[in-house]
Amino acid sequence: MKAKEIMVSQVYKVKEGDTVRAVIEKFLMHRISGLPVVNDRNEVVAYISDGDIMRYIGKHDDYIFGSYLYTAVIKGDNDEFQDRVRNLLPLNVMKIAQKKVIAVDAEEDIEQIAAILGKKRIKKLPVLRRGVLVGIISRGDVIRHSFQSILPH
Repeated sequence: MKAKEIMVSQVYKVKEGDTVRAVIEKFLMHRISGLPVVNDRNEVVAYISDGDIMRYIGKHDDYIFGSYLYTAVIKGDNDEFQDRVRNLLPLNVMKIAQKKVIAVDAEEDIEQIAAILGKKRIKKLPVLRRGVLVGIISRGDVIRHSFQSILPH
């Protein structure tokens, strides 16, 4: 079974010029937790997930770096949680999105897709055809297509 046979073709996505507000709105509207970020040619340039949002709005503790000669303290944040949440919305999505995106080709085999999702501990994979986004595959898609012929419906 190939990626093109199990992928979801209707992909929710955001453009590289969009704000994090657009991302959050799509997360809430479509009950999803991650989106590919595309350029004008529909090529995936980044991926933003709920984890990227959590890392931004979560408390950033002070980081203490010590060596034999000196100690340095890199200050965390003193912003209130609601301020961090509010300040995140107008940011450009590319400021917090992951630029190193793992994607698969439309012709990739399901067992390779399962291995990538498992080893890399990611939930979704963008599917590309000649470098252009054509679909998305989630862990659930792989499980559904792997076991539907074995288990009674």
